[in-house]
Amino acid sequence: MGKKTNENKRMSSIARRINMSFWLKELGNVILIDIVIAFLIVSAFAVWGRKQLPQGVGGMRYYVEKNEDGGAYEYIIEGSDEKKYRYDVKILWDIIELPGIILLGMETIVLFAALFRTADVRRRLKPLNDLAVTAEKLSKEPMDHNKIDDLEKAISHLSADDDEQVIHTGDKDLQSIEIALNNLLRNMKENEKRQMRFVSDASHELRTPIAVIQGYVNMLDRWGKEDEQVLEESIEALKNESQHMKELVEQLLFLARGDSGRQHLNMEKTDLNRMVSEVWEESMMIDESHRYEFRGTENEACVLGDVAMIKQSVRIFVQNAAKYSEPGTAIILGVKEEPGYVSYMIEDEGTGMNPGDLAHIFDRFYRSDEARNNETGGSGLGLSIAKWIVDAHGGTIQVISRADIGSRFVVRFPKIA
Repeated sequence: MGKKTNENKRMSSIARRINMSFWLKELGNVILIDIVIAFLIVSAFAVWGRKQLPQGVGGMRYYVEKNEDGGAYEYIIEGSDEKKYRYDVKILWDIIELPGIILLGMETIVLFAALFRTADVRRRLKPLNDLAVTAEKLSKEPMDHNKIDDLEKAISHLSADDDEQVIHTGDKDLQSIEIALNNLLRNMKENEKRQMRFVSDASHELRTPIAVIQGYVNMLDRWGKEDEQVLEESIEALKNESQHMKELVEQLLFLARGDSGRQHLNMEKTDLNRMVSEVWEESMMIDESHRYEFRGTENEACVLGDVAMIKQSVRIFVQNAAKYSEPGTAIILGVKEEPGYVSYMIEDEGTGMNPGDLAHIFDRFYRSDEARNNETGGSGLGLSIAKWIVDAHGGTIQVISRADIGSRFVVRFPKIA
């Protein structure tokens, strides 16, 4: 028992060190992204200040200093006409304050969640630990030490930056160990790539609303004080972009909690037929531009799951159908019992998708049609959240779609008595 406890402690210690190494790399990338964003914002402010110079006047020197009263800082451009043009730095702060707080908050949560992946690393290290235990047993028996030397050399020659490199000694006796080690390394590298892509995509998605907010604040500063129409347009745009950023951050936090294993599911027996019927009634009330139909079962169609989560997945598919369907077309919600399964179905008569897009529609931030998505909005996270919910309940998603004909999403859950 004592020996097993020592093994567990040793493996936990190794898992913590590996997790900390990946976390530090993620921290470095987040800091680099923030530096790039800060540079772009400051550069945009400098260019804006230069454009405010009178016609025919060029900038000779650029610097920041406190104003003549010794109070707030000012951005100063010394023009070619030997005059100093002053701009209050508070303008820049007013633009980036709210988006900056949201971005830093999101990055903090993502990095904080990444600290607690030791258990996941430990689970992935278990096959390697089992191999080590087996190797220890084999070490007590006579064996060719040259094989171990070959394995050690193959491992030592691995490069952390080469994703294609694998452990290979050419020895058949070590083949099973090589396969286990290579699978472990591949899983660890894929997990690192997913985390980096998530942080990169999140920063990219936030950059657009930040730029829009910055543009409208500049418009307010230049014309909004006198032009009431510009004032109303800018306020409405700022409200819309702030709401969009709020929804995006909430979706990112949901996925971050799911990835870190901290998304709690309140599992209970629930009637899928009644749940989908409630979403159908809600949809008819809030969206009068489409025809909603419901096709349920005569008896209860019970599944074991989190009511709020499953209902959220239904809403996501319904909203997605409405978003890409012309007004007046039908959206069908259905529930069906199958051998061993209960399923719900969302079908529309919308724009549909090409076969090449179907394999990627559940990828985070994926957009099958950039122009279409610019018109309909959205963050590209809704279907990712729906898939996470379905996967967490042991369900599956079947998608049938044809361009200019429509799409059908069929979600199946294990049936309970």
